[in-house]
Amino acid sequence: MAEMINAIGRRKAAVARVYVAAGAGNITINKKDLQAYFPSSILQFIVKQPLNEIGVAEQYDIKVTLCGGGYKGQAEALRLAIARALVKIDAENKPALKKAGFLTRDARVVERKKPGQPKARRRFQFSKR
Repeated sequence: MAEMINAIGRRKAAVARVYVAAGAGNITINKKDLQAYFPSSILQFIVKQPLNEIGVAEQYDIKVTLCGGGYKGQAEALRLAIARALVKIDAENKPALKKAGFLTRDARVVERKKPGQPKARRRFQFSKR
């Protein structure tokens, strides 16, 4: 694999665009290192899950553009994007990643606020008198 493979992943309001090339396992997010961008080890683990699932964590350099959402949504969007890129690189990876649930776009998003209510479902307090 000499060329660069790109893929996109979304979660909540976050969008992750990844560019995967052969390399030494460096992950760069918005020109920052993975450890600098996601200081939390849990979020670093989420991002690396698809790579660890098929055992290629040290074989690819990943360049990421992340925007929108919060840190959890961004980490999960990135996980989806990496999983999709790995399938593009080698279709043999698909069953393992699908079984682990990394190829499923989590469709849950914030429900919109309705007019005449303080929040999406919360109503203003009813007063009989």
